[in-house]
Amino acid sequence: MQTGLFISGRYMDCARGERFADVEPATGGELAQIASAGEEDMARAVVAARQAADYGPWPRMSAAERSRVLARMADGIQRRARELGMLEARDVGKPLSECVNHDVARAAKNLSFFAAAAETWTQEACFGDAKFLGAELRLVNLTARSPLGVGAIIIPWNSPLMLATWNLGPCLATGNACVLKPSELAPLTCIALGEIAGEAGLPDGVLNIVPGLPAAAAALVADPGVDAVAFTGGVATGRKVMTGASATVKRVSLELGGKSPNLVFTDADLRRAAAGVARSIFRSQGQSCVAGSRLLLERRVAGEFLDLLLAETRKLKIGDPLKDETDFGPLISAAHRERVDAFVKEAVAEGAEVLTGGRAPQHPAHGFYYLPTVLDRVKNSSRVRCEEIFGPVLTVERFEDEDQAVAAANIGRYGLAAYLWTSKLDRALRVAAKLKSGMVWINSFFLRDLRTPFGGARESGLGRQGGRYSLEFWTEPKLVCMTYEEQAGG
Repeated sequence: MQTGLFISGRYMDCARGERFADVEPATGGELAQIASAGEEDMARAVVAARQAADYGPWPRMSAAERSRVLARMADGIQRRARELGMLEARDVGKPLSECVNHDVARAAKNLSFFAAAAETWTQEACFGDAKFLGAELRLVNLTARSPLGVGAIIIPWNSPLMLATWNLGPCLATGNACVLKPSELAPLTCIALGEIAGEAGLPDGVLNIVPGLPAAAAALVADPGVDAVAFTGGVATGRKVMTGASATVKRVSLELGGKSPNLVFTDADLRRAAAGVARSIFRSQGQSCVAGSRLLLERRVAGEFLDLLLAETRKLKIGDPLKDETDFGPLISAAHRERVDAFVKEAVAEGAEVLTGGRAPQHPAHGFYYLPTVLDRVKNSSRVRCEEIFGPVLTVERFEDEDQAVAAANIGRYGLAAYLWTSKLDRALRVAAKLKSGMVWINSFFLRDLRTPFGGARESGLGRQGGRYSLEFWTEPKLVCMTYEEQAGG
């Protein structure tokens, strides 16, 4: 398979003809040859988007007209659900069932949701009185919202289609053009969006898709033709995005990493909590920003809960991600598996106990598999406790009371998500208020209405996505102030 860049409504080669290999995680073999965008290609894509934003029909359409185009794109994704799910399962290594039933389905929903949200979003008006040049006047203040212009959307490899549409939905629905830069590790479903957009009637240049290596992303962020950057990825790269965007004072949205705690109290439904904790860390092989990678247990139930958790972990079916029965696939790359294993080995050298996993499996013998891992007796200072591993590794800690649990949960520099497992409503609300986290789930994992804010505190991000938060990010509020005199007799 060979792919091209998608610019100005058509697929094309990159300026210098460069390509890179896209490797299939389950086999370690080459899956595709990807056209690699360089700085010239990024500039060409920005020019195309700029032309569409400044002179094309898209921002001048009504919200209802744009909504119909995005609805057709959503339909196009749904029609290709199995095909796209298969492509993403091969490209990322996630189980096919998860790709089809969650990621692809959610991608279609993202577009249709934001199309409807933008269509029904009302502008604000304030009425009052004023004096001006000696006249008594009526005053109308309108808050109009215009599209920003050109957005740069840079996404990671773990859920590429879902994360691309999560940003594209509000960006396009509000009348912007954009340049989408997918990860070089898993670009295939994003590249397929170009064909889907064309079939849906999206005007040329509104969506441009340019996979490339990290240097190309830096050129995109710094391009003066870009008005805003939405970035999802690691903290270190997020800092570089902020720096690159600062030269032209671009608007920036950052959805970064996490080290999310699971707090399990004595009064919790322990069986349900064990299943929830296992899902929160081992879904997507732990390669998720909201993975519940720290388990905090009230000491009185620690032994019982760990038995239940290990039983849940043993239920996971590890194998070929293209088989419907598979629950747990490979990691994204050999390098990432080595990184995950290095964290585990370092913790073990410091005295941590491996309750399960801690190595690559014997079967499957090929690909970048790593067993679901639970580490107990981890030192407080250990990197495995404090740093985002982005893999299937869960650390275990114990606490005596609620205050100690909250203090332990709030350590470190991240603050994306947290999970509480308790049957007491007053405790749930009290602890949730004390956690330094942008999102808290109680007796559940990652269930969310798309109207609500998604984002993190501290080094887990900047800004919020979802509902009106996304629509506000992609638009420029403009005051329009008008005065008039009331005429006698109407």
